Amino acid sequence: MSSKPVALVTGGAGFIGSHMVDLLVAQGCAVRVIDNLIGGREANLDDHKSNADVTFDQRDIRELAAPDPLFEDVKYVFHFAGIGDIVPSMEHPVEYMSANVQGTVHVLEAARAAGVEKLVYAASSSCYGLAETPTDESHPIDPQYPYALSKYLGEQSAFHWHQAYGLPVNAIRIFNAYGTRSRTSGAYGAVFGVFLRQKLAGKPFTVVGDGTQSRDFLYASDVAEAFFRAAESSHTGRIYNLGAGNPQPVNRLVELLGGEVIYIPKRPGEPDCTWADITRISDELGWRQKVSFEDGVQRILDNIDYWRNAPLWEPDSIAKATKTWFDMLSERETRANG
Repeated sequence: MSSKPVALVTGGAGFIGSHMVDLLVAQGCAVRVIDNLIGGREANLDDHKSNADVTFDQRDIRELAAPDPLFEDVKYVFHFAGIGDIVPSMEHPVEYMSANVQGTVHVLEAARAAGVEKLVYAASSSCYGLAETPTDESHPIDPQYPYALSKYLGEQSAFHWHQAYGLPVNAIRIFNAYGTRSRTSGAYGAVFGVFLRQKLAGKPFTVVGDGTQSRDFLYASDVAEAFFRAAESSHTGRIYNLGAGNPQPVNRLVELLGGEVIYIPKRPGEPDCTWADITRISDELGWRQKVSFEDGVQRILDNIDYWRNAPLWEPDSIAKATKTWFDMLSERETRANG
C-alpha cells in the first residue's frame, strides 16, 4: 500500500476533474478516480496510466455504497461528478436531480462512513440566478433552471451532512471555468467548445446577443488549485466563490480565437455579466489566479485538435436545441409579468 496521502476525485475523467488529478499527482498524492465516462473521457487520464498511484473505477456515483472500498483510507474527496449541461436540464429535470442531488448523497454517505478528513464540493454560481455584480457569497439564491437547482441542492446536502454528521465540508461555487479537456460531445453547451469546433470547421462563431455580455472565465488548473487549498485549509463549513474576478466580454474571446462572427438571439434567463467577488477565497485560502485569460486561450488553441470530433453547432441547430429553453423561460417571464 502506498504511504502517500490518498485523494479521491469523482468525475475525475472529466474536464475539471482531470485537471484536479494532475495537481494531486504533482502534490504527491495517490489518486483514485471514479467516473461513468458519460461526460468524461478516460483519455483525459492518459498521462497517468503508467502511474500505479492513480487508479480508475468506471462506475456511476449512484452505485456507491456506505461503506465503499473505494473510500478506504481516503484523506480528501473532491466531488465533481454530475451532469453539467444547462440547456437540457429544462427537458430532463428528473435525471439532473438524480445525478446531482442523489448522486451527491451517495458520495457524502460513503465519505462519512470512511471518516474522510475533508470533502470539497464543486458547486455552481448558477445558484445566484441573474445576480448583482460583483457577486459575493451572501447574495440571494435564485436558480433559474433545473441544473442550477440541482447543483444548489447538492451543495445544501453537503452542508447538511456537515451539520448533522460532522462531515468536514467546504464548497466552491465555480463561475466560468475553461481550459483543455472540456466536454466535446452531447448537448449544446459551453461557449468554448462551440467556438473551437466552429473554428476548426472554418465556420463563423455563433455569438449570442451582441457579444458584449461578459463571463468571469478562470482556467481549469487555477480551479484545481483552489480546491486543493480548500481541502488543506483548517476552514470547514465554508462557501467560496471562484472566478478570476475580471469578467471578459465574449467579443474579446472571439477576438483572441480569431475568426468571423454571426450573431444569434439572446436567451432569456441568462445574465449579462458574471463576476465573482473572490475576496473570501483570496483572504482565507491565499488563492490567486495564475493563468491569464490570454495565456489560457492560447493553451486551448495549442490543443485545438481535441475538439475536432465535437458536434458542429450552427444557427439552425442551436435554435432547435434551445427551443425548449426559449419557450419555458419566456413563458415564465410572461407569468411573472402577468
